[in-house]
Amino acid sequence: MPTSFTPELLKTRFAQARVLVVGDVMLDRYWFGDVSRISPEAPVPVAKINQIDQRAGGAANVARNIASLGGRAGLLSVTGDDEAADALDALMMQDGVASYLMRDKKIATTVKLRVVARNQQLIRLDFEETPNHEVLEQIKDQYRTLLPDYDVVVFSDYGKGGLTHIAGMIEWAKQAGKAVLVDPKGSDYEKYAGATLITPNRAELKEVVGSWKNETDLTEKAQLLRRHLELEAVLLTRSEEGMTLFNEGDAVYQPTRAQEVYDVSGAGDTVIAGMGLSMAAGFTLPEAMHLANTAAGVVVAKLGTAVCSFDELNKALAEQ
Repeated sequence: MPTSFTPELLKTRFAQARVLVVGDVMLDRYWFGDVSRISPEAPVPVAKINQIDQRAGGAANVARNIASLGGRAGLLSVTGDDEAADALDALMMQDGVASYLMRDKKIATTVKLRVVARNQQLIRLDFEETPNHEVLEQIKDQYRTLLPDYDVVVFSDYGKGGLTHIAGMIEWAKQAGKAVLVDPKGSDYEKYAGATLITPNRAELKEVVGSWKNETDLTEKAQLLRRHLELEAVLLTRSEEGMTLFNEGDAVYQPTRAQEVYDVSGAGDTVIAGMGLSMAAGFTLPEAMHLANTAAGVVVAKLGTAVCSFDELNKALAEQ
């Protein structure tokens, strides 16, 4: 294990690192139950619910991953003015995240409700609405106020409308000398121009650059995108294949660290949280990638939206 990753040094540097997470938040609700029969009303399983759980999702999950690893996280986002927003606020407080949730009385907070039986999702129900212009303007003002208090900015884009003004926000962060990381969404990456790093998965990158025939073709397309958008790096997350970092030099590849892949949902949140925290703590991009990859390996071995703790990260690093 590299000396830079000793538990003492890692803990000290993480504790001093401050990361502002901006983006789309959601409340992930899980209804766990048993299925033993088919409904007489329609050919669907009947789930008898015996346990209910709720977790912070989207940008909120990024923030709680940073806090769980020992960093100082702030969260800026839009919610409705409802019970789900209260639940998110309470979860952030519980996880030690500084929460700046701007409430929009005209919309409902995004909620994803999953019904799970025998560790299998039966159905997912989504409740979501687009934030209003007035609240998005307030987000911009609050962002500029918070920016000086943080070392790195992470934008978590889930395509829900909370990052309408991301191009201007990236520019302000750059002017303030802050590194900017983006977990992208959709086919328009022009709005991410000038960011330090973007972290698409395979499907997301393919939507923008098209498919690739081999690793050489992939490298050419990723580097072309990086130069076009004037990014420092592109970090491609490749699920069971690990991840590849495309920056100025040769591409850096790392295989997946998971012993057993159980559930990849939320792994992208852990990756960008680990990258943002590590960069705020002064680690290089390849070092940050190693730490983020190790943390993601811990998380995919858990069910649902999960986090990696500092102790779990250290244990996984020691086992490498």
